[in-house]
Amino acid sequence: MPAITAVSAAAAYLNEEAVGAAIKKCGVPREELFITTKLWVQDASYETAKAAFQTSLDKLGLSYIDLYLIHQPMGDYIGAYRAMEELYKAGRIRAIGVCNFYPAPLADFCETVEVIPAVNQIELHPFFQQENALALMKEYRVVPEAWGPFAEGKHGIFTHPVLTAIGEKYGKTAAQVTLRWNVQRGVVVIPKSVHKDRMEQNFAIWDFALSEDDMQKIAQLDLGHSEIVDHSDPAFVKMLHNMKIHG
Repeated sequence: MPAITAVSAAAAYLNEEAVGAAIKKCGVPREELFITTKLWVQDASYETAKAAFQTSLDKLGLSYIDLYLIHQPMGDYIGAYRAMEELYKAGRIRAIGVCNFYPAPLADFCETVEVIPAVNQIELHPFFQQENALALMKEYRVVPEAWGPFAEGKHGIFTHPVLTAIGEKYGKTAAQVTLRWNVQRGVVVIPKSVHKDRMEQNFAIWDFALSEDDMQKIAQLDLGHSEIVDHSDPAFVKMLHNMKIHG
């Protein structure tokens, strides 16, 4: 079986055209690529979601998307998801899912829609571990995917004494320990880097496993809240609604 290369984009990142050009240039067969993109808040309704999906498809230069996600639980995301369910059934999307759905909205969502989301992409790292969210996703069989698995560099994560000390036992970096910890919790990780050597290190996490004692030491780092975004802040919600990506 050929290796699968995951490629992520999003309408709000304004990178779909660039990703599409890279896909065309890379020479990797389409079936060996797993392409993800996201629907933005501005297009969260039944009709606009259909149009936005086609726009993303055209910018990427593809005939189908492997994974299409609702970027934020805002606007008429139920209506948008209905459109996504239809596109999924038509074979134009291989899997559909959501991002940033905390437990209560996710439970309501899963009890409402016809197709349970394949993925919920949320903030997951040692300082915001969201065990309650993971438990609920396991109940609904939704795969947790971590954005910001390195906490966007906060708390000195790459040199953190607890993570560094654990890494020394396995001959690994604090970053590798961080990724391995999430993987052992059943979380898909999508670390971000522009450095080749760090990308290679991020892949080198499959030749060791953290002990239960080490997992518990990392569990004690949890702050119980995000220090990156606050979806309960009305000002943040308004900001996302006012972030227009097209006319």
